[in-house]
Amino acid sequence: MRFVRFNAVGVVGFLLQMAVLWLLVRAGVHYLLATALAVECAVLHNFLWHERWTWKDRPATGRVRLGRLARFHALNGMVSLIGNLMLMRGLVGVLGMPVLAANLIAVSICALVNFAASERAVFRRTAKDAASERRERATQTERAGGAASE
Repeated sequence: MRFVRFNAVGVVGFLLQMAVLWLLVRAGVHYLLATALAVECAVLHNFLWHERWTWKDRPATGRVRLGRLARFHALNGMVSLIGNLMLMRGLVGVLGMPVLAANLIAVSICALVNFAASERAVFRRTAKDAASERRERATQTERAGGAASE
């Protein structure tokens, strides 16, 4: 079920990316800057929905959450950009496949790799994460207790 959710989030993120790209280019933003901003919107969208829906059973806060976001950016960005370029070069440039068919294959393969990377490296729950979350909750509780007694 998690893989289905991962891909559902990815499809919505892709649609968001296309809409933002279209709006920014239409507004006169250079296509390369518009592309970067649109991709960033999709990455942030996907991360938030993966946290809230795909991996809701592995919540995180504070530094743990920021670490996840950094890992998500690094892994998904690397896999998506480099993976798609390499696969497209091989499928289209070497094998002569039609571009759209090759793109569908490349995106599908990258989705599998991105899911595995997210499952094992981004949304994993480690003992260090749990300890950090306990410290953060204790600090928040102390702050709340101090504010209530004033």
